[in-house]
Amino acid sequence: MNALMRPRQGRLIAGVCAAIANRFGWNVTLVRVLTAIAVIFFGLSLWAYIILWILIPNEA
Repeated sequence: MNALMRPRQGRLIAGVCAAIANRFGWNVTLVRVLTAIAVIFFGLSLWAYIILWILIPNEA
């Protein structure tokens, strides 16, 4: 499996969803849609996204 790193290419905002999708081999669009739904219905996940943005390093 790939390391959890935010890609420099193919990210929309911070690359958190792309990092998660790449790490687990999931479709990045699906991860983005699920994240958007989670933010809309469970606002606390926005904080989780921001924390992951800070914690997950960029690709070299």
